[in-house]
Amino acid sequence: MTAIRGAAAAVTGAASGIGRALALQLAARGCDLALADRDDAGLATLAAEIARDYQQKVTVRRVDVGEAKEIEDFAQAAIADHPGLNIVINNAGVALMGQFDEIDQAQMDWLMNINFWGVVHGTRAFLPHLAARREAHIVNLSSIFGIIAPPGQTAYAAAKFAVRGFSEALRHELAMAASPVRLSVVHPGGVATNIARNSRTGSGMTDNARRAQSIERFDAVAQTTPKDAALRIIKGIEKNQPRILIGNDARFMDLVQRFRPATYWSVMARRIEKMTKAGK
Repeated sequence: MTAIRGAAAAVTGAASGIGRALALQLAARGCDLALADRDDAGLATLAAEIARDYQQKVTVRRVDVGEAKEIEDFAQAAIADHPGLNIVINNAGVALMGQFDEIDQAQMDWLMNINFWGVVHGTRAFLPHLAARREAHIVNLSSIFGIIAPPGQTAYAAAKFAVRGFSEALRHELAMAASPVRLSVVHPGGVATNIARNSRTGSGMTDNARRAQSIERFDAVAQTTPKDAALRIIKGIEKNQPRILIGNDARFMDLVQRFRPATYWSVMARRIEKMTKAGK
């Protein structure tokens, strides 16, 4: 079991969405925080809110997780400010809309640098310190799209499948080495954040109506709140759960994929269409 009270956690992508909810819920449970995001204003607002309501030590740093050097600098600063740091949550992520032939290579590289390499670099930067702790935990955010792969999500699914594979292999390595570091990989379903609204659009995607429809569909199926997602992740940390599924939709999609690994999408597409119509 990894205790939250008395711990210190580093969280990337902390200024909004699941990352922000995690910071608030961890602080409420007596955890000090090193928070990172590209959004300086969002970080400042979050830090002020935590300072108003809790007594925990909070440090913030502007970090682009797509830049390995910035992650390394964040890790060094976080460890210096919080010598007892023993939880790392690689949460930062972005989205990219468009079919494969509508996305150029530079856009795919941009997403992979943040969603996959950001997780790898964050893990590498903190792991030596974590390995010296009595108990420690790494949480890597994948997605339900690290278990299933819908059309229009070639870049995102590729990155999230990669996060899953990297995390599972590393978890097995840590167990074989009898390391004190535990590792959880998180697969959220639809969580009500702004990730779809803030997504980039493929350079070859010129249909604004299709973008609007995609956002509308996401809003209709995103039934889990960031707070509930954060609480589920914290429970997973406390219980050292290797895989954390968030939301009934994620659990449903995981089950369908197990029973119909090559033909799951027709079932899921019908369910999503039904949920979209019900949400209007």
